[in-house]
Formats: sequence, structure tokens, C-alpha cells
Amino acid sequence: MAYEISEIKKIGIGLVGFGILFSFLGVILFFDRGLLALGNIFFLTGVGLLLGWHSMWQLFTKKANIKGSIPFFLGLFLLFVRWPVAGMIMELYGSFVLFSGYGAPIQAFIYQIPIIGWILQYPFQLFGLRRKRA
Repeated sequence: MAYEISEIKKIGIGLVGFGILFSFLGVILFFDRGLLALGNIFFLTGVGLLLGWHSMWQLFTKKANIKGSIPFFLGLFLLFVRWPVAGMIMELYGSFVLFSGYGAPIQAFIYQIPIIGWILQYPFQLFGLRRKRA
């Protein structure tokens, strides 16, 4: 195999997955604070294991990323002080601003996935919608 994933990174991927799952369940179950808090803890721990703690610290404290880090951690704080809806809105905004610079690499990766990439690249062919020629 050309690229091996270490055991720590495998655990990090699992924790990020559990974080997303618990956050999703917390939103579905009427903004359950416990599930949302566990989701955030799992997600942040998983990102720390995937990137490394120093790289994660740099991601959140870099001067260009402060505009996304402050709303993210403010949302985390609001979640812990029993305002889950406002906390999730702030966290989503902070995540969007913080990770918006990674859009092009994520898009390139998604286009490489066999079926999903084809659907996203050619959406009009999937549903039989074609442009009429003049």
C-alpha cells in the first residue's frame, strides 16, 4: 500500500465520525444538550488526533482564522450553558468561516469518488434534463 494510516489517525477518523453522528442525533432529538456536547467533544478530539495537537492549535489561533474560531468556541460555550439552538447556529457559522478555505480540495476529493463524483459533475444528465439547442 502506498499510504498507510497510523493507528492514531484511525482513532481520530472514528472520533470525528462519532462526533458528527452524535451532533446529528442531538439536532434530530430536539437539540439534546448531552448529545450535542458529546458530539463536540468527540469531533474536537478527533480533529486533534488527525491533524496533531500543534497543528490544530495553529488552525484555531492563526490570525486569518480568528474570525471563525471565536464564533465556534462561543457556540460551544453557549451549548454548555444550556442555549443549544443559539450555540449550534454560532458553531455552524464558525465552522463555515473556519473551513471555507478548504472547499477546493474537498471538492476535488469528492469528484474522485466513483458514483458520487459522476452525479455531482453531471447533474443534468442524471435527471434527464438537457438544454435545448437553438
